[in-house]
This record gives sequence, C-alpha cells and structure tokens, in this order.
Amino acid sequence: MTAFDRLQPAIADVLKVPRESITAATRAQDIPAWDSLGHINLMMTLEQTFDLSLDVDDFARLNSIPAMIEYLKERGIE
Repeated sequence: MTAFDRLQPAIADVLKVPRESITAATRAQDIPAWDSLGHINLMMTLEQTFDLSLDVDDFARLNSIPAMIEYLKERGIE
C-alpha cells in the first residue's frame, strides 16, 4: 500500500468528499472544504495516519497531495 493509498481515504473522510475527488495531484484550492480549519484537521490526520509529529512550520508547505507525498518520502514513508 502506497502513501497515497493511505492518504486518499483519510483526506476524503476529513473533508467529507468522495474518495474519487482526491487524486495524486489534488491541491487545497481544488476542494472548497480544504479551508484553514480543514487544513488543521488534515495535519492532525496526517500525524495519526502515519504516526508522525509535524512541525507547525510544515503546515503551510503541506497544501497539496504532491507536497504531502514528498514530505512522507523525505521521512522514508512511501
């Protein structure tokens, strides 16, 4: 199972959107529910799903699926 395979259902659940609307290229501006509160909830879900502790400075950087996947790769999660 890839990082995207784990991200997709988690993000869809948090943002309450169909799983199919989350692709490997999805960005925050593509989904209206991915607003500032949705982003905070996504960061908490990312921590829980991958057993990570995010630095607050990373929050702004992680505003797309490609950015999240890259961040996970940097931490050895693929």
